[in-house]
Amino acid sequence: MTRPTIHDVARVAGVSLSTVDRVLNDREGVREKTRSRVLEAIGNLGFERNLAAANLSRKRRYRLCFILPEGENSFMRALEADLAEEAAAVLRDFTVIETRKVPAFDAGALADLLRSLDPEAVDGVAMVATDATVVRIAVRELRARGIAVVTLVSDLPGPEKQGFVGIDNVQAGRTAGSLLGRFCRGRNGRIALVSGSMLVRDHAERRLGFEQVLRTEFPDQTPLAPIEGRDDKDRVRAQLSAQLAEYPDIIGVYSMGAGNRGVAEALADLPPGRDVAVVVHELTPYSREALLDGTFDAVLHQNSRREVQGAIALLRGLLDDQTPPPSVEPIRVEIYMRDNLP
Repeated sequence: MTRPTIHDVARVAGVSLSTVDRVLNDREGVREKTRSRVLEAIGNLGFERNLAAANLSRKRRYRLCFILPEGENSFMRALEADLAEEAAAVLRDFTVIETRKVPAFDAGALADLLRSLDPEAVDGVAMVATDATVVRIAVRELRARGIAVVTLVSDLPGPEKQGFVGIDNVQAGRTAGSLLGRFCRGRNGRIALVSGSMLVRDHAERRLGFEQVLRTEFPDQTPLAPIEGRDDKDRVRAQLSAQLAEYPDIIGVYSMGAGNRGVAEALADLPPGRDVAVVVHELTPYSREALLDGTFDAVLHQNSRREVQGAIALLRGLLDDQTPPPSVEPIRVEIYMRDNLP
């Protein structure tokens, strides 16, 4: 079936092409009665506006800025690589993407960068958020200057941002709790928690979900206060090694962020026969090897390419004033063990 065109709308409404164009672009110079007739024709025909063609006709460009944390976080570097490939692909759709980086978990640096963005050069921002008041205020100011803002991977609570693209992190934490609880079933002991920082929403939500499951379904397993390793493997190794030495009854480790190499190195120092189950996040080349050699028991993963694509689509929809904004396909929590590695 042939899709209706702007010519069909003009014919059915009994108006010129220029009048239809004015209505589609919400420009002045059209009487309300005529506007209603055009809108009625659009509805009856099932006309769907070709945004790419409309953007070409009015030389519309999408100028997007993605803000990612610096550092050796393997997942973030994979996301950055996906973003570079997607940025090259969407150039044909009049979308220009730049990537900016700030120190990981540094709310002040993130807020300063947001405040520095020029609405004459940037239309929309997607950022890995740090949950802090200064960031929320900076986002509010950015919105007031006409720049669209969405969060990516780690959310920012409150009405300031216009959308979030990422997994349900409470659900991810509950999944980790269910897995680790079963791996350690029948054993009394403590569970070590390794985070990057509790200032980021994704780690805080993962902890919430994890502890909900442990406390209700596996009360014999006691979660310890989280280690904050700042996604640095050496810091993680030092802090986790100290905790393993202090609590010889640790039977499981849940790593909520990066620094998983440090987790593996700390476990490698344990004496033979001390069995510790491990669940971590993100399937990277290193965590894959740790699954294969039995150091890790399970890896929870999120598809970074789909997150990048979803953030681009959401920002473009917001900038096109689509009401409601386009729905982003939910990012699923994927579970990998040694026997189902892709």
